[in-house]
Amino acid sequence: MRKFLIAGLMALTLAPAMATAQTGELRRDRQDIREERRDLRQAQRYGDRRDIRDERRDVRDARREYREDWRDYRQQNRRVFTQGRYVGPQRNWQYRPVAVGYRFQPAFYGQRYVIADPYRYRLPRATGVNRWVRYGNDVVLVNTRNGRVVQVYDRFFY
Repeated sequence: MRKFLIAGLMALTLAPAMATAQTGELRRDRQDIREERRDLRQAQRYGDRRDIRDERRDVRDARREYREDWRDYRQQNRRVFTQGRYVGPQRNWQYRPVAVGYRFQPAFYGQRYVIADPYRYRLPRATGVNRWVRYGNDVVLVNTRNGRVVQVYDRFFY
């Protein structure tokens, strides 16, 4: 019995540490992407074509690594990405996939649909008038001034 209690206590103390390590890894990946973008801007100003091509490849690789780590986080924390049924703002509403540039009506990005804590889902920070909004099982970054879609993550929620 004593071994089970000790094993349970160890599991409780290690679980938050593992989640923190995952968060730290995602944070480092975002920092790597920023550094690679900075290097690309430097290459575009002062480098030749080969330097620019190499830096673009590095940025692409850093983004790919971040996506892979984010997918691992999402897979390990499925309960966070499981939401209740989505109810549209209008009667007889039917889901239609949207793309960047699509214009929503204000009812679709009202307070009811705004994601209050985007960090919980490891979404990038929304700046200015942009807000993360749930649309069906998708997450959409919407400019609240004109209703235009800035970014889309489809099939985000389970």
